[in-house]
Amino acid sequence: MKNMMKQEQSMLLCCKLYISESRNHAALEYIERAAAVLDGETVIMKKFQDRAYNRIKYSLVSYVVHDSTGSPIYSPMQQTVLAMVEAAYETINLELHSGAHPRLGVVDHICFHPLGEGSLEDAAWLAKSVAVDIGNKFQVPVFLYGDAHPTGKALDTIRRDLGYFQPNYMGHQWAGWAIPEVLPEKPDVGPTQVSEAKGIVVIGASPWVDSYNVPITSIDVSVTRKIARMVSARGGGLPAVQAIGLVHGEDSTHEIACMLLEPNQVGADQVQNQIELIAAQKGLDQVEKGYFTDFSQETILEKYKKLVCAY
Repeated sequence: MKNMMKQEQSMLLCCKLYISESRNHAALEYIERAAAVLDGETVIMKKFQDRAYNRIKYSLVSYVVHDSTGSPIYSPMQQTVLAMVEAAYETINLELHSGAHPRLGVVDHICFHPLGEGSLEDAAWLAKSVAVDIGNKFQVPVFLYGDAHPTGKALDTIRRDLGYFQPNYMGHQWAGWAIPEVLPEKPDVGPTQVSEAKGIVVIGASPWVDSYNVPITSIDVSVTRKIARMVSARGGGLPAVQAIGLVHGEDSTHEIACMLLEPNQVGADQVQNQIELIAAQKGLDQVEKGYFTDFSQETILEKYKKLVCAY
């Protein structure tokens, strides 16, 4: 195993695995044990959990092996992700879930990004392989996006079509299953019938994406949502930025959760400045410094390589 990791350490992929749970510590420990019992060729580099959102993100890194033609044929990450997904389905019931962050399933979102000398083709191959496994083994509808989708369908388009952005509890929370058992659109993999306990999963491949959240104080979440829309590309704001305004904690504590799709072109500083400017125009001056929910691409790569070299 160690020799293989050293041989392939430059051909890397990162998986960001989002699970709709952060309050049930026994379930999270079970999920992490499921990853740990494998041979260690996939590393959990970071986990980010948020109690208000009732959501956790695991950032995994591993290598990919190619055949003599350069096509990807194997990554140990595939079995690690499947083990964690299976553990999540065994311990979490979406019907009992509630939180301030939107979600469509117990395993809500899985995205693969190339690292080092890994390629988007590698990431798309693994995304599609994992999608087939999840759809067939667990009978969960799977929607593909980005480079894993035949036409490159965007993640936010799928989510919008499925009602992801519409709270269904108390005007600002998401609880239980909110979509009809028979989906309005045919999934790319898996059944059209949905288990309300599991929900569905969206899986994709893309270049690196940064997640950046900005806390903001407002007595009205609708104002926070308006600011989020104005800062996002869809609302005429910053290019390659997606944003959503969410309640986070007490009634007046909100966040603008942002996805920076091209962080080398439009970074966190620009997003922070734009949010502060728009908030000031609306009479809000309590905008806190934002934070990343993950390491940067460069930091993850550096930490992984140091770990491999330590073997």
